[in-house]
Formats: sequence, C-alpha cells, structure tokens
Amino acid sequence: MQIYEELVARGLIAQVTDEDKIRDLVNNGKATFYIGFDPTADSLHVGHFMALCLMKRLQMAGNKPIALIGGGTAMIGDPSGRTDMRLMMTPETIQHNGDCFKKQMSRFIDFSDGKALMVNNADWLMKLNYVELLREVGAHFSVNRMLAAECYKQRMERGLSFLEFNYMIMQSYDFYMLFQNYGCNMQFGGDDQWSNMLGGTELIRRKLSKDAYAMTITLLLNSEGKKMGKTQSGAVWLDPNKTSPFDFYQYWRNVADADVLKCLRMLTFLPLEQIDEMDKWEGSQLNRAKEILAYELTALVHGEEEAKKAQEGARALFAGGGNAADMPTAEITEADLDENGCIDLITLLLKAGLVPTRSEGRRAIEQGGVTVDGEKITDFKAVIPGEKFADGLVVKRGKKNFRKVLLKK
Repeated sequence: MQIYEELVARGLIAQVTDEDKIRDLVNNGKATFYIGFDPTADSLHVGHFMALCLMKRLQMAGNKPIALIGGGTAMIGDPSGRTDMRLMMTPETIQHNGDCFKKQMSRFIDFSDGKALMVNNADWLMKLNYVELLREVGAHFSVNRMLAAECYKQRMERGLSFLEFNYMIMQSYDFYMLFQNYGCNMQFGGDDQWSNMLGGTELIRRKLSKDAYAMTITLLLNSEGKKMGKTQSGAVWLDPNKTSPFDFYQYWRNVADADVLKCLRMLTFLPLEQIDEMDKWEGSQLNRAKEILAYELTALVHGEEEAKKAQEGARALFAGGGNAADMPTAEITEADLDENGCIDLITLLLKAGLVPTRSEGRRAIEQGGVTVDGEKITDFKAVIPGEKFADGLVVKRGKKNFRKVLLKK
C-alpha cells in the first residue's frame, strides 16, 4: 500500500483538491508541503499531534515537510473555531515559543541536511506594505465569498474584527510565498481551515498560472465532540514539565471505547493489519487496546523508557499496588506543616495539583471523591501527620487523578 492510500485507509484525509495529482506527488515523494503552527504557547499539545504524525509519515515516504511558525499571523489571530479574539503576543514571546516548537518537532521530523524546514511567516508578513498588499493580493479575493466561509460564520454573531478578517489573506499569502521561495506545492491543515487553504491555492494559480494543491486532515474528535487534547483541567501538552509522561499516558489510556481504534489508526505507526485485528475486540479487550494506544503515543513523544514507566505506574495503581515507584509524584515541605507537624487535607490536594482551588478541594472531599493511602476521607477538616509521607503517600481524587506525595526535608 502506497502512502496516499494508507492515509485514506487510516481515515486521515477529509478533503483534497485534484486528488489524482496529489496522489501522484505524495506517492512519488515529490510533495514539498507545509503545515502551519501558531506559536500561542511555549509547548505543542496533543491537538497538534495528528499534524506531527502526518508530517512524519509523509517524510518517511520521501516528501519534504515545512513547519511554518505563524510569527506574523499570531500578531493578528486566527478566528477559526473561536468565539473571541486571541490575545496578541510580543515578538520575543513568539520567537521563544517557536524555538520550543522546533525542539519538540524534532522528535517526529528530521530537520538535518535540508530534509525539512522551519520558517516563520513574520519574515515576509511584517515587511508588507499595506497598499502593495491590497493591489497584489486583495484584488484576488471576493468579500462575499470570504464572508460565506465557515471560519468567519462562527464569529459573525459576536462581531468579526477587521483585524481577524485579514487572516484568510495572510494565510493565503503564506502559501504564495512558500511556493515562490521554497518550492512548496502543497498545504495541509485541519478541515476547519479549508476555506483559508483554498484561498492560497487559488492565489497561486491566478497570479502565477501554476499548480498548487491543498489537502485537509480529518479533525479527530472524542465521543463528547470536543477537540482532541482538551480536558476539564486544560490542554494536554507535549512538554513533560506541563503534562507529565504519566498524565500523557493516562489521557490516552482513558479515551472512549468508540475512539480507541480510530486513534490507533490515525496516530500510531502500527501496521493497519494489526489494528484491523483489534476490530474484533470487545469488553475488557478494549482496555488492552487502550494500553497499546497509550504506550505507543507516549513512546513517540517521551521515549520508550518513559512509556514503560508510565505503563508500569498505571498498572501498579489500578491493581492496588500502592506506592509504585513510577507513579506521578508531588512534594510538600516542612513549611507546609502546621505547629503539630500535620497538613490539612485541602492544602494537601492543592500542593499535589489535584484541585485548582480550596473550594473545589472541599467539594471533592465532601462528595467522597478523595482517598489517602486507600482510605476515603469525607471530612474536609481532616489533617495528615507529616511522618506518614516518609515513603510517599498516595493521594487520589476520583478514579483517575492521583499523586504519590513525598515530604521534602
């Protein structure tokens, strides 16, 4: 099976222009393609995960990826899928975030010897003369067609700023510049970006009378319809300092039954034949499929060693293994103890990162969702003696959130 057919079989492709030509380029390693990343944080999250896996697959097949950092577009903000404007960032913050991205991307993409590129659209967008842009690019865009685009519809009710209205033109100009300067002949993105991507494809064809192509990848949704990577506590980051390898593993271990095979196909590099065999699995066998998914993706992001530790820690906890060495940990200090050498339970939950506020901690305790060393505690005034933390004490909120808490001397 060639790479384009594999992408289809894995359910990765949502829409394409000129499918026969795209198939030929991709299968013969002739695609130089880009995917854009807005540097709105200092870490990628699992919402970017599918794009990174796609770039890796295509590079393995001989194609050349370009990771475009949106240093210029981040100064404006993408209205797609949003009900409000993004906050604007300083150039220094954007540069820092872009540097962090490249370090993380290097686990997936080989940037050596020109096999892949990372470029920043600030290099051309920040130098644009507005009147020249209107003459060179604006004349090729119909306002009526732009307002009909899905990415703008969602913002129209609350008010779409002129600043954001320019985003489609900026993204289209990116493809135009990448085509001119780097021979980029194809762009990829989530299917919510289709209108923006068509704008760039049409701009190249109108101005240069040359072919360029667009392909969108299917947005992976969980069973609740939320975008991948969002939890009640926020995004699941690829940076281990923001989301530990254990918590990353647990995120994937806890995907819905209906999503596990879809995630295995789209995100792992396991053979499709192996995944197809899992179609027959049901009941408790699906938990095994979730373990495979969690292990494979944790190994991709954090390495085999961290994946093994996360898996062993999870198995130890849910098998009643208690203080397994590979559980996620937190620390308290003697300064956190009162005059009697104890710590109150709400403070313990806060220090362990299991609740964001004292009021939420009290609510969790009173609702019976907190256990300490296997014992459920419903008294929010409860205190724990400091000596109990010598070897680590397992504090658990709900079924899936826990820490082994140690007293730092």
